[in-house]
Amino acid sequence: MTSENQPKAGHRGTPVSTEFREFMASGWATDDRAPAPRAEVADHAARRRATLSQRFPGERLVIPGGGLKVRSNDTDYTFRPHTAFAHLSGLGAHTEPDSVLVLDPLPEGGHHAVLYFRPPAPRDTEEFYTDSRYGEFWVGYRPTIADVESELGLTARHIDSLAADLAKDDAAARLRVVRSADPQLAEVVDAARTQAGTSLTGEQQEEADDELARELSAMRLLKDEWEVGEMRKAIDATHKGFEAIIATLPEAVRKGRGERWVEGIFGLYARHEGNGVGYESICASGDHANTIHWTKNTGEVREGDLILVDAGIEIDSLFTADITRTLPVSGRFTDVQRKIYDAVHAAQQAGLEAVKPGNKFSDIHAAANEVIARHLHEWGLLPEGVTLEQTLAPEHGGWHRRWMVHGTSHHLGMDVHDCQLLLREDYMDGELKPGMILTVEPGLYFKADDLLAPEEFRGIGVRIEDDVLVTEDGYENLSAAMPRGSYEVEAWIARVSGPTEDR
Repeated sequence: MTSENQPKAGHRGTPVSTEFREFMASGWATDDRAPAPRAEVADHAARRRATLSQRFPGERLVIPGGGLKVRSNDTDYTFRPHTAFAHLSGLGAHTEPDSVLVLDPLPEGGHHAVLYFRPPAPRDTEEFYTDSRYGEFWVGYRPTIADVESELGLTARHIDSLAADLAKDDAAARLRVVRSADPQLAEVVDAARTQAGTSLTGEQQEEADDELARELSAMRLLKDEWEVGEMRKAIDATHKGFEAIIATLPEAVRKGRGERWVEGIFGLYARHEGNGVGYESICASGDHANTIHWTKNTGEVREGDLILVDAGIEIDSLFTADITRTLPVSGRFTDVQRKIYDAVHAAQQAGLEAVKPGNKFSDIHAAANEVIARHLHEWGLLPEGVTLEQTLAPEHGGWHRRWMVHGTSHHLGMDVHDCQLLLREDYMDGELKPGMILTVEPGLYFKADDLLAPEEFRGIGVRIEDDVLVTEDGYENLSAAMPRGSYEVEAWIARVSGPTEDR
């Protein structure tokens, strides 16, 4: 229902003779495996669904996992389910494409969770060996209805019954769907609502769907103990990936096209330690570090340069780290590089110290921003006559933002930019509370062609980013094991790859 269509080649296919089909259908051992054991996350996901149920009593809620996306011709991108689906179902990297979670309202109150998906076809069907997307001969073992019910503790049904189930009884007029997760399925929901005689206009239906999406985003703001544990795993894996990068920096210099080498080394660890990268890795050497989202990673890594690596590993539960370190390729910062790096480090420390319950999310940026502005003012980079107070004025200032155009923080979890659908008053102006996980990541960027920057600064870009848990009395830097200070970074590089003179 939801996966994009692939063009089918007419010049190849499997044999179609009766003899072949009968032969393929025979001689397979009986599958006597026990259903999958109950997953650790099942109880946590059930509590999330119960919370959502209280928010939308009497309404049928549809949370699609999404489908396969065609990469080119008859090949697909690696499937990754929609985050809201993964959060509420408990399924992560092993979600079947085209799965849909439905919370059906119960007459006595509450909801009954049903997960619709495409179970494997029996081995006496042609799907088994002809369907390159779903046939187990092509894609390997797929879960059964019994597996899903046993693993997640909810009801599972074949996806073919979904459309009829959405349209049944009076609840069809009170449907909500996460539209962005599956536009095709959203059209099915719209048709069911219309057929059931909903009183809402089309615009009101979309507003109702947007409200559901915002609520699902807000539910991820506060992490429970299990979720914090998953974030620790993602950060630990990412730490290993960064140390692998450090160990191979001399090779990146020698190989040529070193940014790709660094990206590949981290990608290897991401696939081995987890599900993959949580976002496209930024491996930006030299002036490329001054492109905020440099993901082309086509450049050289040269001795004497800095390399800014912004990367995170997504583990199988789909929680991801997001960490940035700016590393001297030769193992030591030059005086100018250290000057800029230490300013960013000071700004980050100020941002970290603003992370505590009761503060606003925006206070983190304000604290780091003030330090960045103060350094730029002391260095004489602001226009003549502009004071520190003037550049920090919210309405008419901002000259210093030329060298740090981005914000300092974002929420983090199953999405690298988690909880993004919240309204401004709930995000930027929201109060920090224990259980939130966010990044603190100031930077300074002096592009090579920036004539307003001192010549010695040009081509240097620095960002430092850590993943932080809001606690009852302040914060815990979850990525604190990865050194941040300039001298500590140098010692880290020496420890991982050997002293500079030996490299």
